[in-house]
Amino acid sequence: MLLFLSSATTTAATSLFLSLSKLTPPLSLLRFSTMSSINLQSHAFAGNPIKAKTPKSNDPFSSNSALETLKSHILSNTHDAISPNFKVLPFRKGRPLAGSQGSSPNWHLGWLSLGDCKGLLADFTVKLEGNSLVYLGSKSEEDSVYWAIDVSEDDKLVDELGKKYFSFVELRTLMVATDWSDSRAMADLAVAGHARALLEWHGTSRFCGHCGCKTVPMEAGKRVQCSNELCKKRIYPRVDPVVIMLVIDKENDRALLSRQSRYVPRMWSCLAGFIEPGESLEEAVRRETWEETGIEVGEVVYHSSQPWPVGPSSMPCQLMVGFYAYAKSLEISVDKDELEDAQWHSREDVKKALTFAEYEKAQRTAAFKVEQICKGVTQNQNLSSDFNTESGELASMFIPGPYAIAHHLISTWVFQGVPVSSSDNPLKQPISSFSNFCSEKEIGIRGKRC
Repeated sequence: MLLFLSSATTTAATSLFLSLSKLTPPLSLLRFSTMSSINLQSHAFAGNPIKAKTPKSNDPFSSNSALETLKSHILSNTHDAISPNFKVLPFRKGRPLAGSQGSSPNWHLGWLSLGDCKGLLADFTVKLEGNSLVYLGSKSEEDSVYWAIDVSEDDKLVDELGKKYFSFVELRTLMVATDWSDSRAMADLAVAGHARALLEWHGTSRFCGHCGCKTVPMEAGKRVQCSNELCKKRIYPRVDPVVIMLVIDKENDRALLSRQSRYVPRMWSCLAGFIEPGESLEEAVRRETWEETGIEVGEVVYHSSQPWPVGPSSMPCQLMVGFYAYAKSLEISVDKDELEDAQWHSREDVKKALTFAEYEKAQRTAAFKVEQICKGVTQNQNLSSDFNTESGELASMFIPGPYAIAHHLISTWVFQGVPVSSSDNPLKQPISSFSNFCSEKEIGIRGKRC
């Protein structure tokens, strides 16, 4: 099954690790440099800080209560301070408004205050209502409620918002540019991913799939409902589950990596595919592996999961569910309609494919590109050339960088192995646990151990 997971941009990555030697027992705390640290408890796009707790319906921070408060203040002429504080993030064609000031890799989301919204939206056609506005969450401790709004239909407003070192930047570009030692940027990335997924879903859910009538937003955009009184079908945001697995040959200490024809040169990754109706996750792992490579899989071990809101607009949020799959057969028969190639690779060869210097250079390049976009110097957001640099000696192969779950599946196996034995029940492991996450050790950036 073809999977819209990797593209040219999946060759670039953030500077998460540059040294992975002398492994220690699993730790949840990652130290990245002598100056900063981050508690890596989630993948990129996970760990959204404004979705950690959902307010109850009668709470002023809940979606319905916040929407009514927002409408009343938008319609009023008062400039008095209000509570809660409203923050609105504009999007254009799936791109969040972002700014970049100071030295790279610093970037931040372009949140608008309620005052900004009143001033900017008063003379434009965009309204703070309907399918263009969605509730993202709240932080009661900061007295703040967060929203996202789609301003794609108003070019003048887009031009106005794109001033003062702000621009609408591809989420993939921000993903690659994010420095994983920057906890704020990681949080911003998760918030932007959630917002994009909701807005893109609204864009494809304007009509009821049952009767064809228009839908209306409910609960401040958290769902929609058919406007037909005889139908009133409730429709909730779409999530497309995908299994992604590293197939392992235990006896010969090898891993199965594959290539698709649209990958950039030298890139290899895990097998992956969409789950079909009526099958379990484990069954999907076995079926996809068999269909694409002819390898029969026995034991399947859960690793972790990652939201992936940077796929095509028809699938606004994929959920990548990562597994280790233990091969029962070893002869490869590649389905050329799905893959360009698939090969067994030794642990040592895969270790060499963790090209940390290239990951860091790609992150710096993408961060500089964000800065140039925000300054209006360039609008080119194609990252296809960021990884294949001319200077320096390039590894013969590489795997996706630390922003992708594939990286963590592979690097965990390379440096730690997979601790779950066939006698253990993998489903008994805490699903939210990061005990198998590859990054659970103290790692020094640029060769400096903390």
